[in-house]
Amino acid sequence: MKLYAFDEVDERLLLLPLAARRVLDQLGLRLSRAGWQSLSAQARRTLTELGEAPAVDLASARALLERATPAAEVGAAVADPPAEAAPAAVVAVFGEGRPLAPALWAGLSPLDRYALAKVASKGRPERIAAAYAEIVGASALSTHLSPTGVVRMVDVGQKASTLRRALAESRVSMGAEAFARLEGASAGKGDVLATARIAGIQAAKRTSDLIPLCHAIAITHVTVEIALDAPSRTAHVQASVETFDRTGVEMEALCAASVAALTVYDMLKAYDRSMEIGPTRLLSKSGGRSGDFAR
Repeated sequence: MKLYAFDEVDERLLLLPLAARRVLDQLGLRLSRAGWQSLSAQARRTLTELGEAPAVDLASARALLERATPAAEVGAAVADPPAEAAPAAVVAVFGEGRPLAPALWAGLSPLDRYALAKVASKGRPERIAAAYAEIVGASALSTHLSPTGVVRMVDVGQKASTLRRALAESRVSMGAEAFARLEGASAGKGDVLATARIAGIQAAKRTSDLIPLCHAIAITHVTVEIALDAPSRTAHVQASVETFDRTGVEMEALCAASVAALTVYDMLKAYDRSMEIGPTRLLSKSGGRSGDFAR
């Protein structure tokens, strides 16, 4: 059950918590303190839990509220604030010292967004400061930080699934003997290029196991191509990754290019331990709210 410290409501639920107020707003109802306290403790708890869900079960909530005495008054329904970006009025109330960037706002839960908007509408400075500190806190510095500064994975559950692509590259520069072995497919460990391509594909699929804050996503396509440049004795790796999901595949492409390059090094190191890898970099990405990027 989600209760905010700044809301000053304890688990007895003698006062209306913000989660329950969210339910009432969506139903267009106003309930007095006496009406709220006339409900059983279990009914108050259930209404609070309904209010913290991503989507409120309004039918169940209405059935519980019909037991209140005096009955709730009917007014205008109020929808949740948009998930994409904080309303301009809310941003203005919190001000430059308490930023609500679109990425940060979208990463909050629906109840957190509602709570911030509700607090902003009342305009009480001390409550605004306390709400921001509790709900946003260190998240203002990074969407990967919780309000208390603990590292976390960003919640992308509310984001729309879209087609997303990313292209990354890496290079392996080597001496003459290693390059000759690579070009002539005569390395002692076997087929370097084929093995490196498979390694890159595997790396794209295992990125969420390697990078702690990456999401496990449904990759739909991966290609790893390796071109050889004789004048510079370089293997040029390009990895392309696609998905239809809620978050991008830049890290998957970078992991694929990196591991393919490392595999080339591993299979040729007997001939040249001074090989150099890099630069490894993102070349392009498309899809998602942040827009397209191309180097």
